[in-house]
Amino acid sequence: MANPVFDNSAVFRGPRSAVVRSADGRAVRADRGPGNGPLLGTAGGAFPASTVDTATLEQMYAAPTATARETGRMTYEDVIVRTAGLLAVIVVVGAATWILAPQLFFVGAIVGLVLGLVNAFKRTPSPALITLYAAAQGVFLGGISAFYDAQWNGVVLQAVLATVSVFAVALVAYRSGKVRVTPKFQRAVMIGLGGYVLFSLVNLGLMLFGAGDGQFGPLRSGGWGFVVGLIAVGLAAASLVMDFDSIKRGVEAGAPRNVAWYAAFGLVVTLVWLYLELLRLAAILRGN
Repeated sequence: MANPVFDNSAVFRGPRSAVVRSADGRAVRADRGPGNGPLLGTAGGAFPASTVDTATLEQMYAAPTATARETGRMTYEDVIVRTAGLLAVIVVVGAATWILAPQLFFVGAIVGLVLGLVNAFKRTPSPALITLYAAAQGVFLGGISAFYDAQWNGVVLQAVLATVSVFAVALVAYRSGKVRVTPKFQRAVMIGLGGYVLFSLVNLGLMLFGAGDGQFGPLRSGGWGFVVGLIAVGLAAASLVMDFDSIKRGVEAGAPRNVAWYAAFGLVVTLVWLYLELLRLAAILRGN
């Protein structure tokens, strides 16, 4: 998977599973057999023999099916609510940073990078640390957006609208089934991301050594920089599609509800990257 947040958790890439209720009413995790066949019990492929009477069994069968929320499993609504909350934190902190102290964007970038790595490799999600990550990204994005807008007025609004548009298109394409996450698709995205990371490191190294006069680095300015930006946006959109697929796997696998924090965090990481690439693209166009 392209996103290390999802790739680090077996919940988002394991076999499809479900939570069912045994004869005594206990919630039991059951994995599907080969070819998504019948559910297999956790004890040698069969549930323990029932010891309850017929009347109790009839009441159990007549009772309404337990929902995902009642069984403590993650739902799409959980992911949506947490993602919206993190984005709200980014927007509020970003707006405050833009107005009060845009020069702190570098601090936000460093803190956000550290917290991003910590959250990506934690065994269990920490809502507090993930929220702090969103706040740090708010400082970074608010500050850098202020500098961009000061030089190219209106470029931030263009980047925001473009980010929302790309997200919507990626979601519709995935939900419609026109874009499917196959092993071939995953390999192509991984290769593209590897090449992009290497390219970005070379560009950064050239900037640090003063090579070229480009504002975004000698390899990210002008027409060539625009082409690279389009490729980066395509990779970010593909990563969003893979994030959607990972979330779907987690919901279908009956992941615990707190895992929704991981899903929201992973989506925010990709959206931040997508926004930065679109902001740079818009600036290149306005610069020309």
